[in-house]
Amino acid sequence: MKAVIFDFGGVFVDSPFAAVTQVAADMDVDPTVLLDVVFGSYDDDTDHPWHRLERGELSFDDARNQIMAASVDRIGPALDPFEMLMALGGGGLRDDMVEFVRTARSAGLVTGVLTNNAREFAQFWRPMLPLDELFDDVVDSSEVGMRKPDPRIYALAVERLGVQPDQALFVDDAAGNVRGAQAAGLSAVLIGPQRSDVPAAIAQLSALAGLAGR
Repeated sequence: MKAVIFDFGGVFVDSPFAAVTQVAADMDVDPTVLLDVVFGSYDDDTDHPWHRLERGELSFDDARNQIMAASVDRIGPALDPFEMLMALGGGGLRDDMVEFVRTARSAGLVTGVLTNNAREFAQFWRPMLPLDELFDDVVDSSEVGMRKPDPRIYALAVERLGVQPDQALFVDDAAGNVRGAQAAGLSAVLIGPQRSDVPAAIAQLSALAGLAGR
């Protein structure tokens, strides 16, 4: 391996999927239905408003209004995706994953971020990490007009890092994105939804990247 590529949400901070699951439990609604209404399927790249937001095709306000209208049609109450994201709370960075990035870089690997994100969120998530210090490149879906699991965005990420797909390792909290990376020729690790899942993911990444014992 010559490169490790990281998702942001669910890898360095708590996953928005966990927040939606908690909201679903509070509302006594099937969490798979709620996730589909708010975020769309993360196994596919579709025309769901959230997917279009992440490709930079819709503003956040437009996507938010469409999602709230769809939630009324499908489950009754108007669900505000912004409020669900705010329900994540202040968990802060996962420092052990940040330290793994430093370990990978000290071993000579190049590192990158590949995130499905909204243009309007950049002012919030980018300052959370010292991006220039930790990563050689950042691919933001809303800036490039593609989103995971579109195979083209993985190809772009490895090209910008100057490596081949089979020389790159990817980590994400969405199974569809992991499968997309594997289909694009990368090795990939699925990280679990809880902070307690981080050590196991780091151990798997270390083994695949040849960093075990460092």
